[in-house]
Amino acid sequence: MNRDLIKSKWPRLSGKLRAKWGKLTYDDVNCGEGDRDYLIGRLQDRYGLKKEAAALQVALFERMIF
Repeated sequence: MNRDLIKSKWPRLSGKLRAKWGKLTYDDVNCGEGDRDYLIGRLQDRYGLKKEAAALQVALFERMIF
């Protein structure tokens, strides 16, 4: 996924992230600003996922929105 594309659409995407993963705080979403690895780490912390499972969920989310 093109990181510039994610950053340019971040305001719209941040709302979708919060809608999909309600346990993420506003700070979790806003501090990451499109950083995929940061999001994976936050999902691991909030949902108790392993890194591979969190990465898969993020990849599926990216496919869904683009």
